[in-house]
Amino acid sequence: MEFLKGIRLSAFLDCYQEWHACVIGFCEVLCPWPPRCHCERSEAISSEYHYYMFGRAMGVIAWLIIAKIIQEAFW
Repeated sequence: MEFLKGIRLSAFLDCYQEWHACVIGFCEVLCPWPPRCHCERSEAISSEYHYYMFGRAMGVIAWLIIAKIIQEAFW
């Protein structure tokens, strides 16, 4: 665990811009509808793009979990 010594978890999602980018990414993947406004996306995501991509990855994982639950419930 030597490689984790330089990582500060207290700085992870510690301001609203990071949360906003993460939630936008998560909702874009989880929600089947197209985004309503493309103008806001560039301002909200440009500085926190890595959190946006993390949110998208969490959305994909959420879909996999939902698919597994549906598979277990109906098959």
